[in-house]
Amino acid sequence: MQTDNITMPIVEEDGSTESEKRPVNDGETDMRTLSGAVFLTMAASAGMIAGFGSTVAMAKKKSPKWFSKGMAAQDSGASLALRALGWGSLLAWCGVGLLSITAWKALGVHSAAEFRQKMQTFFPAIPKTSQAASASEPIDWDSVFKSK
Repeated sequence: MQTDNITMPIVEEDGSTESEKRPVNDGETDMRTLSGAVFLTMAASAGMIAGFGSTVAMAKKKSPKWFSKGMAAQDSGASLALRALGWGSLLAWCGVGLLSITAWKALGVHSAAEFRQKMQTFFPAIPKTSQAASASEPIDWDSVFKSK
């Protein structure tokens, strides 16, 4: 297994920075990338299904006669909606892909690690404060939703 050292700046509370070298495990990076891709795919799919379902329900509620009949005599509302979902999904995936490739080529990067480093040069570092540590404590949801 091959490891690589990456220098990561750490910003202290007083604003000073120090570098820390830590080995990066290629298998760990691949697994994180895969889990991130699965998460984004599931989130996008859930959003598409929710949007499609609410649109179909609204159309059926607004005009049930036209929904069951469809736009043409041979198409039912469901087949018309599925065809629209297919074209909409295709256009959405192609649009996001084109946008991603355009950003990738405009930045002139060749890997995800280069992309991360390029983004770190554009955007400022987020300082680690004691507030961030306290924000990681679990929330007591009973007290949040408790009525006054």
